[in-house]
Amino acid sequence: MSDDHPPSNGSPRKPFLNKILQLFTGEPKNQEELVEVLNDAQDRELIKPETKQMIQGVLEVSNIRVRDIMIPRSQMITLDINQSLTEILPVILDSGHSRFPVVNENIDNIEGTLLAKDLLAYGFNSKTEECTLAEVIRPYIVVPESKKVETLLKDFRSQRYHMAIIVDEYGGVSGLVTIEDILELIVGEIEDETDDEIEEDIKHMVGNVYQVKALTELSDFNEFFNCKFDQNDADTIGGILSHQFGHMPKKGEEIIIDSFEFKITAADNRRIQTLQLSVPKDHMINGKSTD
Repeated sequence: MSDDHPPSNGSPRKPFLNKILQLFTGEPKNQEELVEVLNDAQDRELIKPETKQMIQGVLEVSNIRVRDIMIPRSQMITLDINQSLTEILPVILDSGHSRFPVVNENIDNIEGTLLAKDLLAYGFNSKTEECTLAEVIRPYIVVPESKKVETLLKDFRSQRYHMAIIVDEYGGVSGLVTIEDILELIVGEIEDETDDEIEEDIKHMVGNVYQVKALTELSDFNEFFNCKFDQNDADTIGGILSHQFGHMPKKGEEIIIDSFEFKITAADNRRIQTLQLSVPKDHMINGKSTD
């Protein structure tokens, strides 16, 4: 059959197929051209938007380092090895997490990792004496902030770990990364059955610092923080920030609006997910000053 004739099914897909062929002949020459192929494929309905999102997520994983996605030390939920199981149980239940770094007095002295499921055996044990955390913790792995996320994912798979402690150049703990954090870069946010029950839109961290979900309704935000962000500009606090930045901000970017200091703590190329808010110290919240 001559190349001048269209395919027997009459489908006008040859330009796209030529682009796919380029993938096997050294083309496209860079990531931007590859994204162009993916956009073309979606426009032609050859792949679903979710498929394109996953492929782009894989490309992102290959280019970023763990410091870009880690949970910072200020937001880590840790357990003290000197605490009894009775004392740590409320922390485990309130957080909804399955893994916890276990420290000795301070966060820079990591002793191991506790898997919540390892406590089940003791919960149904007929022994009256209580075990200690030292008896049930598991080893932990440490990786530098500069490690590539793609490499860490391979390590997670080969070593069968699901969480890593991240350290800075001086050996101090700067945060942690879980395998879920990496997978969310590829498939989007993963919510389990406890997220809606346990996670609040606004969490008090320490002093005048709060963690806020970007999808918090602006009316709820204004009421909680006793402020007056214009609800005509956006429906959520994340929308206000996107409007003020003038672009989709990345993790770590900061901005001050009406003396409120915002820092992006989690975001992808589509939306802001969480942010850290520092409230002015003389600001009144629920009739109380943050000073």
